[in-house]
Amino acid sequence: MPQLPFTAPWLLAPMAGVTDPCFRAVLLARHGPGDLGGACTEFLRVVDHGYRPSQVRKHLGEIPGSIPVGVQLMGSHEGALAATAEAVLQTEAAFLDLNFGCPTKGALTGCAGAALLREPRRLESIVRSCVQVCGPDLPVTAKIREGWDDAESGEELARAAEAGGASMLTVHCRTRSEHYTSQVDWTRIARAVEAVKIPVCGNGGVLNHGDLQRMRTETGCAFVMVGHAALADPWIFSGRSVSARAAAEFLHDYSQALERAGAGPRKRAARLKQLLKVWRAGDLLATESDRRNWMVLGDPEQLLENIGTLARAGASP
Repeated sequence: MPQLPFTAPWLLAPMAGVTDPCFRAVLLARHGPGDLGGACTEFLRVVDHGYRPSQVRKHLGEIPGSIPVGVQLMGSHEGALAATAEAVLQTEAAFLDLNFGCPTKGALTGCAGAALLREPRRLESIVRSCVQVCGPDLPVTAKIREGWDDAESGEELARAAEAGGASMLTVHCRTRSEHYTSQVDWTRIARAVEAVKIPVCGNGGVLNHGDLQRMRTETGCAFVMVGHAALADPWIFSGRSVSARAAAEFLHDYSQALERAGAGPRKRAARLKQLLKVWRAGDLLATESDRRNWMVLGDPEQLLENIGTLARAGASP
């Protein structure tokens, strides 16, 4: 079984519409491999045909520094997924992740993502096909939720991924029907740890740096994957407390990266508002009134200019 490339136990979760190459590059540039073990792309939706290596590289983007980045695939067409795995093998990806947890309507309509939680044997077969393609050169990991409508099948799903040859299993502790509810049950992760011999990565309910080690201690999982909390505080992995200026610089650098990628002011401002809606780092937003002032700002050029000014001056908004 290929060795996992992570040197730290904390991983950045893939999030559709957020963790694009621009966001990842800005976040990874602020961490070393001792702070952040690895990151993954947004899922590449595989329907009925494989992707070429050039298409995968575009999705992967540039990889700054030495933190490993993997490619996540989501689909249900076993042949197309295996063909895309062959393309991933020809890129700079450090691992291949298979998404069996996305609960969105679009994924379920295509019988992909969390839809496969109802078919453990098919999940196992897909993992096996990709593992056979990647061989000893590229680890294949899998991400599941704890079940469809309940968590009774969690262990069966975990064992199916292991039987298929996955090098690591990420367990999002909510079920498909629980979507992203605030309530989480980490004992479900502990059950998966007991059910399999491969490393388990816990996911769900991490709010701050202290929760990272707490999840490992309470569940026995080897790794912890952080999603939405990293949007509120991109330094959650290291636990660093940053200044307001450093926080503004992150947002400004992200905006600049988006501009270089061809995004116009409106799209850049919309992406920044995605972060500002939940942002906590650096006390950049001292009060909820400050947050509302940013969110209601209708002129995208003004928002971008304000962020740039803060990044240069470090003043409070």
